[in-house]
Order: sequence, then C-alpha cells, then structure tokens
Amino acid sequence: MRILLAEDERDLNDILTKKLSEEGYGVDSCYDGEEALDFLEAAEYDGAVLDVMMPRLDGFAVLERMRGRGIATPVLFLTARDGIEDRVRGLDLGASDYLVKPFAMDELLARVRALVRRASGARSGVLTADDLTLDTAAHTVRRGGREIELSSREFALLSYLMHNKNIVLSREKIEDHIWNFDHEGGTNIVDVYISYLRKKIDGAGERKLIHTLRGSGYMLKDGDGGKC
Repeated sequence: MRILLAEDERDLNDILTKKLSEEGYGVDSCYDGEEALDFLEAAEYDGAVLDVMMPRLDGFAVLERMRGRGIATPVLFLTARDGIEDRVRGLDLGASDYLVKPFAMDELLARVRALVRRASGARSGVLTADDLTLDTAAHTVRRGGREIELSSREFALLSYLMHNKNIVLSREKIEDHIWNFDHEGGTNIVDVYISYLRKKIDGAGERKLIHTLRGSGYMLKDGDGGKC
C-alpha cells in the first residue's frame, strides 16, 4: 500500500522511510507541508503520516487544504506537542489518529496498519481469500497448510490484491499503489511481480486465485473462478 510521509527532521524521515519500505509500503517522503500537498494532489495514497510542525505549511494547514480539495486520504499526525488542544484541533479537522514523539516504532507501524485498514474498509489485519491468509501484523502468508515466503514487495502486492479481492485492478493502479515516484522498474514491472506471486501462491493442484483480465489488469478472485 502507498504511504506519504511528511517529516522535516531529516534523520527521522530517513529512518521512518526505510522502516516503512522494509514493511512493504510504497513510500513517498518529503520535508515540508507545501511539498506534501503537491504529492497528495498528484497521487492516490492509502494513508499519510504528517508531522504537525513543518515549514511552509504545518500539518494542520495541509489537512485543512486536503479536505477542502476533496482529498480523503486518512491522516496520522506526528507531533512533539501533547496538549489536548492540538489533539482536538487535529481530530476536528479530520485526522484519523495522533501519535506523540518520542514513540516506539512498533506502535507507529501498528497505527499505520490501522490507517490502511480504515482506507480499505478492512475490519482486521488478517486478510483471507479462499484458503489463502495474509497477516499484516505478523507479516506471514499461508495457503492451506503451507507457509509462503514472500519478499517485501511481493507481500505488498499480495496485500493490495487481497484488500481489493474480486475487483479488477489495472496495471497503472497497481503500480501507483505499490511503487513510489522514484522507482526505476521497467514498464512491465507489475507483470513481473504478478508472475513471481503466481509461482508462490497458485501451486500445482490448487485453485487459481490470481487472474488476468486481458486489456484490463489483474484480479485476486475469492473462490473458484475457473481458468484465466
């Protein structure tokens, strides 16, 4: 899933970008509020993590302008200020969550997972399709009785497909959600990773879950959809 991170402390920005990327998120990062707003208007994100005290535009101003422009991306605020007034203001403006610095990395990751669930409408961090199960917190995937080892990018792709099971997703939409603006993959990068997933998910004798819709894209189908 694709996340925007706006944090003006460069060391913290680098740490969070690296950690979120390791968790399989496509991450675009920036250091001020105006740049954050530009990113939010240019791409569709599953969640945004915004520092409150940023140069050019603070987090509150970014959120206010987002909502004024019809951008509904869920927002998690990061701040060193723990006053109740700031929390109330952020929530009233439409923030989904609020995390006070310093924070534990595990808590941040849990809150980001909750943010993504909120965006997709999922009720828990365990996703299922047929006999396939993906646990977003434990970072595990199982099909039937076997455990499946995935790279972080494969995990992110499968998670996105499962969040949108039975929905046709175009190559462009998949690429926009899984890879950030800076990725240097080829034009067929989505096809390559779908091929990787199929080899691991759709084993011999198992119902095929990942389907190609020619001219349209891909779909993870919950149940026996026949051959595609």
